[in-house]
Amino acid sequence: MGSLRDLENNVGEELERKNDEEIIMKKKKNAQIFRKLLVNFQEVILGTKLCLLLPAIPLAILAQYYHFARPWIFAFSLLGLAPLAERVSFLTEQIAHFTGPTVGGLLNATCGNATEMIIGLFALYQRKIHVLKYSLLGSILSNLLLVLGSSLFCGGLANIKKEQRFDRKQADVNSLLLLLGLLCHMLPLMYRLALGPSINNINNNVATSILGLSRVSSIGMLIAYAAYLFFQLKTHRQFFESPEEEEEENKASEDEEAVIGFWSSFAWLIGMTITIALLSEYVVGTIEAASDSWGISVSFISLIVLPIVGNAAEHAGSIIFALKNKLDISLGVALGSASQISMFVVPLCVIMGWIIGVDMDLDFSILETGSLAFSIILIAFTLQDGTSHYMKGVILCLAYCAIGACFFFHKIPINIENYSYGIMSA
Repeated sequence: MGSLRDLENNVGEELERKNDEEIIMKKKKNAQIFRKLLVNFQEVILGTKLCLLLPAIPLAILAQYYHFARPWIFAFSLLGLAPLAERVSFLTEQIAHFTGPTVGGLLNATCGNATEMIIGLFALYQRKIHVLKYSLLGSILSNLLLVLGSSLFCGGLANIKKEQRFDRKQADVNSLLLLLGLLCHMLPLMYRLALGPSINNINNNVATSILGLSRVSSIGMLIAYAAYLFFQLKTHRQFFESPEEEEEENKASEDEEAVIGFWSSFAWLIGMTITIALLSEYVVGTIEAASDSWGISVSFISLIVLPIVGNAAEHAGSIIFALKNKLDISLGVALGSASQISMFVVPLCVIMGWIIGVDMDLDFSILETGSLAFSIILIAFTLQDGTSHYMKGVILCLAYCAIGACFFFHKIPINIENYSYGIMSA
């Protein structure tokens, strides 16, 4: 009997030890998971100075839920988009550590303008073509004039005793893309103006022809952008990366490691994208109310305010590289983003409108297309000699201010249908 009791006691002690070990292992795993979550939260949420604007996100949701005044919903949503756009850029950089430079470049190209793309798709879905066109045009002008101009200005002042030089090959390729996009934007406008307003009002087939021309041009633009990605990432990668930059990137990749894991970055990226989509829907739905309440035209808010918020991360990054006298990277950020909007996002919206039955075309009217044309010409002259100084930045920034002032006073009747010489009806 005694031996049986001893065996039972030994078995019971072993079971208790195993249970204790399992409990300890579970506690360790839970502690590790908690630490990872804490590290992820610290790096993703608190890893930027723009985290001070993150409380605007729940405020926007609460304002929408409790039916606050629509201008308040617009303001909170707009403030909340700025840190989200910056964090999306950070997360794509983290994923690039695991996917390699090629896929990482594609991710940056896709997610770099995620805010503008999502706002544009919601505006398209809600049939607010005027908001869509102004926001897309404003993003192009913001990158070309404000982002690049302020980068050249700050870089020129910081390196005032040095001659700032950059490789013209990258700038030439992006300039060609922008000129092709400008041609595709001008053809529908010239087609309409060539026929005259009287014919345009009588013959409805003209609008159908412009729409068909825009869709064909959009397909060509998407093909050109796909060829550009292949050109940049595969066949002529040396055009976009100088030997010095490649050595620095190799050293940086050896020294730097991903702060958070691949699946954590992917999960955060999905969450951020969903939040951006929610706030973008609020912005598009309340922009007219904010315009009426604040006395600011919809054109100014869509063309100036929204792109500045969406390009906040790219703007800061471009200036930092320019201060370090790395103009090739600054040009890649500004011109690359402008080319992406012009040659990918704009035609994508036209094709998406075609799919869902919304008449989105490339006729951006004479004032908007003229502003784009002169901006691209100004950029081409600015970058023609391969050197830079702060005066070039001053000129570009003043050009952006002049265009902004023009659209501040440009108040169009957006609710008038078939507005022949406007940017399209609502």
